[in-house]
Amino acid sequence: MSNVTIEKDLENLTLEIAAEFDASADQVWQIWENPRKLERWWGPPTWPATFEKLELHPDGAAAYYMTGPDGEKARGWWRVVAVEPPTRFEFEDGFADENGDPVESLGSTRAVVTITEAGSRTRMSILSRFESLEQMEEMVKMGMEEGMSQAFTQIDALLDPEG
Repeated sequence: MSNVTIEKDLENLTLEIAAEFDASADQVWQIWENPRKLERWWGPPTWPATFEKLELHPDGAAAYYMTGPDGEKARGWWRVVAVEPPTRFEFEDGFADENGDPVESLGSTRAVVTITEAGSRTRMSILSRFESLEQMEEMVKMGMEEGMSQAFTQIDALLDPEG
């Protein structure tokens, strides 16, 4: 299993989650580009994701929901800002209501995914930038660190040619 690292920077309002994988950058990119693969790791194991829409191009959008252990649904949205396969992907990320509309009161984050080959391994990081310290603290309180860390642990199985 890949070692997941988390760096929280309160001054710059960022949270970075990263790990290295035994795979090429193209293979790691596929876990973003293929919605069925994305569903298998986006969110912790107890909250699997279902992507209803995934448009990986500038001004594209994504709509998804995660289903909790008791059947409750947490909806989210992305607005794609930049896509540079297979090394970079930038998007705005937020919560959505039952109709898929953004929940403005919770704000949004700006996420930058960076995929970098390092020898036979590839490092992937997601750097999330928050609108305010209060928003960052609320997201951490809601379990963002633990949830993303658990989500990352599901990636190795997707990259395994046997899996």
